[in-house]
Amino acid sequence: MTYRKWIRRFGTKHREIVETLKGCDAEEIVDYFRYENMRERHSDFCPLYAEGTKCHDLEDLNCYLCGCPHFRYCDEGIDQVEDKTRYSLCAIDAREGKIFETETAIHQDCSACPLPHLKGFILKHFDEEWQRIMASCEVC
Repeated sequence: MTYRKWIRRFGTKHREIVETLKGCDAEEIVDYFRYENMRERHSDFCPLYAEGTKCHDLEDLNCYLCGCPHFRYCDEGIDQVEDKTRYSLCAIDAREGKIFETETAIHQDCSACPLPHLKGFILKHFDEEWQRIMASCEVC
C-alpha cells in the first residue's frame, strides 16, 4: 500500500469514529483514542489490535494520530540519495527516528519515536479533522 493510500484510508476510519464523539471536547476525544479503549471498541481500526500488541511500548499509548504530522513522504520519491530513491523522512529529524534501506529505496523508520502517541503532543496538534493535521505530510 502506498503512503497516500494509507493516509486516505486511515483518515476515513478516523473521521467515522470522531463523528460519533460530537459534543466532546478535545481532551475527551483524545482520551477516547487510548489504546485499551480503541482495541476493545474498534478492533478493526488497527491490525495490531487483533494481535493484542502495540506499535510502541508505551504505558499510555494513544492512537489518535497514529501517523505523525512531522512525517514527510512522496510515493514517487522525494529525492535521490546516491543510487537510492528516498520516499520518506522526518521533518524534525527526531533523534528516535531511523532509516530503513533496501537496495533501491530509503524510508523513514518511526518505530522508536513515541511523539505521535503522547497525549500532550496530540493536544498540541489537535484538530477533529485528522486529514488537516496530516496535510503537510505529502511533499510532492
